Amino acid sequence: MKAVARWLLAALLVAAGVSHLTWGRRGYRITVPDWATKALRTDKDMIVVASGAVEIMLGAALVVLPADRTRVGAIVAAFFVAVLPGNVHQWRTGRSAPLMRTDRSRFVRLFLQVPLIAWTLWSTRSDEVAR
Repeated sequence: MKAVARWLLAALLVAAGVSHLTWGRRGYRITVPDWATKALRTDKDMIVVASGAVEIMLGAALVVLPADRTRVGAIVAAFFVAVLPGNVHQWRTGRSAPLMRTDRSRFVRLFLQVPLIAWTLWSTRSDEVAR
């Protein structure tokens, strides 16, 4: 069951990453808060591209690094925490982005972070660590 959940999570990350680099790239720039560009000294497009590349790498790492799955899972969970300010910004500003065109969808998206993090940690936790 955990293996299937891990593969699904990997597929989700890769698909999200590809969307950041292709069809959704322009729309995702809207979710990047202005303070992030100042803090990282770059533009919104670069943040979207970098986050997409990271999502693809993390998704791939979940599959190709089984011996490090607990460590990779912790990194994926941290990534989900790191992108939360962008989700909050999008909700507060009411800006539409790919798949987030209504206030309700943007609000619900905020609460999906917790299950994503839990899913990540559960599916990547070693059975030895669980005992």
